Amino acid sequence: MSGTHSSNGLAQGLKQRHVTMLSIAGVIGAGLFVGSGHAIAAAGPAVLLAYAAAGTLVVLVMRMLGEMAVASPDTGSFSTYADKAIGHWAGFTIGWLYWWFWVLVIPLEANAAAAILHAWFPDVGIWVFSLVITLLLTATNLFSVKNYGEFEFWFALLKVIAIIGFIILGLAAVFGFLPNSQVSGVSHLFDTQGFMPNGLGAVLAAMLTTMFSFMGTEIVTIAAAESKDPCKQISKATNSVIWRIFLFYLVSIFLVVALVPWNSSELAEVGSYQTVLELMGIPNAKLIVDIVVLIAVTSCLNSALYTSSRMLFSLSKRGDAPAVAQRTTSSATPYVAVVLSTAAAFLTVIANYVAPAAVFEFLLASSGAIALLVYLVIAISQLRMRRQRMARGEKIAFKMWLFPGLTWATIFFIVAILTVMLIRPDHRIEIIATGLLSIAVVAAGLLVARKRKAEAAGRAVLNN
Repeated sequence: MSGTHSSNGLAQGLKQRHVTMLSIAGVIGAGLFVGSGHAIAAAGPAVLLAYAAAGTLVVLVMRMLGEMAVASPDTGSFSTYADKAIGHWAGFTIGWLYWWFWVLVIPLEANAAAAILHAWFPDVGIWVFSLVITLLLTATNLFSVKNYGEFEFWFALLKVIAIIGFIILGLAAVFGFLPNSQVSGVSHLFDTQGFMPNGLGAVLAAMLTTMFSFMGTEIVTIAAAESKDPCKQISKATNSVIWRIFLFYLVSIFLVVALVPWNSSELAEVGSYQTVLELMGIPNAKLIVDIVVLIAVTSCLNSALYTSSRMLFSLSKRGDAPAVAQRTTSSATPYVAVVLSTAAAFLTVIANYVAPAAVFEFLLASSGAIALLVYLVIAISQLRMRRQRMARGEKIAFKMWLFPGLTWATIFFIVAILTVMLIRPDHRIEIIATGLLSIAVVAAGLLVARKRKAEAAGRAVLNN
């Protein structure tokens, strides 16, 4: 039995070091190691502006989410706050869309990890590795939240060590301290058709790519609800998000674009970090990067299982998901929610094989704009909740900066990005897919609400 339980009935099994490391490395996903090469190839050195803009947005959104989470920690996080601040339909919709986002991440990350292992052991099929990894992590998530925290602690620690190691080597190369390095200095920031070779449009497109690398930062507010002192953990994690994004993203990407010409074909093909390490003369660069990416995707898969199950549990608690998802083990782990989320991930894998490719691509496209929708809902919820709390004369312990100006600026910025996505042909499908999915979820929510109302009315008649 786990000691104490939180107000929502889950165990408070996460230790301070678990939550701290979770918040530090939640932002380091496979997107940083794999996706950054494509973003650099599209925008050139000006990709730094794209990362800075996306990072600033995440910092502001996390500050708003932190304000609400410190006031009332909850496993449903922003979905619960949207329910209270905007309306039941908003909490229902964003909760299910967020659950869907992470359910889609499970097979994608499992496949990425399996592809690396398959390259090392070609006799074993990719699907075998994919299945084994998913089942192993599902099993660890089933036992207790402490297991998830422990696994994530070590995954996160290795990711942080890898990034810091890369930054130290990169700085040594820039200043010419690496004897076998073919690269040095920062001339590539400007010497290949300038700092912004493909114009502002390319930077904007790169920003849309980088935006989704940051998805996962908000997990700490979900996990903190299962720790001993959630308010303290959330405020610490939210305050540290600025230096995390600066160090892990901006500094490491700066070193990549400073040391390698942005139009080098290897950046998109091989990956930015591997290309730089090879040019620095680091032996076994490919193996090192493969191991780090394997850790990153496994960590992301672990978090996806955890997050999707907790969101499903929270939806169930509010009557918006099957009641069976509320069931917990003796150690207060929502085992049914874990199993249902994994089962849904397996169904998407089967759909990928059975259904036409266009169907799966459409479903996958829907995950893109969900991150922005989540951010938009967080901003609107914070705007409304702060006003409600001010009207009640409540003391606000952890505040969003420059309220309400900065909150409004964030809302306008997100709406502007969504509008640009709708205008650009290469991103239009994401908005259409998310829009249709949202309409379907809202429709389902209204049906559920109507059914619950009818049942409540029936009970009232019987009682009378």
